[in-house]
Amino acid sequence: MGQSTPESFNTKPRGLLLSAYDAGSHRYWREGIVTHLYEFQWTVLTLPARYFSWRIRGNPISFIERYPAELFAEYDFIVATSMVDLATLLGIVPSLAKIPALVYFHENQFEYPQSDGQSSALEPQMVNLYTALAADRLLFNSDFNRTSFFAGCDGLMAKLPDFATKNLSKQLEQKSSVIPVPIADHLFDLPVTSSFKNKPLKLLWNHRWEYDKGPDRLLCFLRTLEKQEIPFEINIVGERFRSVPEEFNQIKHLFSRQLNVYGYLESTEAYWALLARCDVVVSTAIHEFQGVAVMEAVAAGCLPLVPDRLAYRELLAEQYRYTSDLKDSSNDASAAVDRLVTMLSQPDGHGRLRASFKRYGWSQLADLYRTQINQLLN
Repeated sequence: MGQSTPESFNTKPRGLLLSAYDAGSHRYWREGIVTHLYEFQWTVLTLPARYFSWRIRGNPISFIERYPAELFAEYDFIVATSMVDLATLLGIVPSLAKIPALVYFHENQFEYPQSDGQSSALEPQMVNLYTALAADRLLFNSDFNRTSFFAGCDGLMAKLPDFATKNLSKQLEQKSSVIPVPIADHLFDLPVTSSFKNKPLKLLWNHRWEYDKGPDRLLCFLRTLEKQEIPFEINIVGERFRSVPEEFNQIKHLFSRQLNVYGYLESTEAYWALLARCDVVVSTAIHEFQGVAVMEAVAAGCLPLVPDRLAYRELLAEQYRYTSDLKDSSNDASAAVDRLVTMLSQPDGHGRLRASFKRYGWSQLADLYRTQINQLLN
């Protein structure tokens, strides 16, 4: 996909936006950047979200094969996701090396949990590291993401046999900032149709259908709810890939009576409507660098139920976080249910929480991105 905004080509600063694994929040973020930072002329180059190992290591080859003309055009600045092997791309296309570049970290490979089929995390980590070194500015979607990346860089340097950079994080930190992926402002205007007085309780799980989002923990959570005879309806939506964890099939079989929506919703309007009618959005993630899906649901009026770890600690107050046990999913589930019961028994404060999340809307955060890009141009 290559696209440019049509008007005022001769006066607008020209930006090259690169998304090497264009799924979920990556796609949502870069679409928002183009829409809200309209004073720039954007050329957007993306690669499909598949074949992770090949994509993160081979994306310079793929970009050149797919977009030869666009890569050799003239630009004033570059914005790339951290999945882009920026250092290699700048070496292969020398004209790009002269252009100031900003890299946005949706995640980092030092903190990302390895799947069973992943042989080594070193290659993806080195892509992240070299990309950070090659960029002029670094942006992270949460402080958890930033600090874990810097710690990972220093940890790797400590393991290397010789000529390793000491305190690498200090160098990188000087050119870094934190700006979350913003959420759509219109979510705050959706009429909330949920009511905690009505039963069953309407639960929402709206994450990627992958192992790092804790489907095994979701299954255990639902079993615990049923065991405690808490009436509930469960809505399981989110992006699916070629390989789907087996736990989703078990949930579909075991909780068919409670299952209301199951699968990816193609209609954005239907998704927004579902957020507005649910009571509680649940996260069982073993890893989360920001939590955009939870943030969207809160903006639409849901109460959040999230583990007391990860980026959630900087996003939500303690009253919405349950004690998490990574070694024992049954303990995790019991703590989540206990927290849920406590939340529902307390006075309703989700209106105030919803209002406080307006600070994460595009209308509030777009100027922060604008400032970062203008600093590249000056």
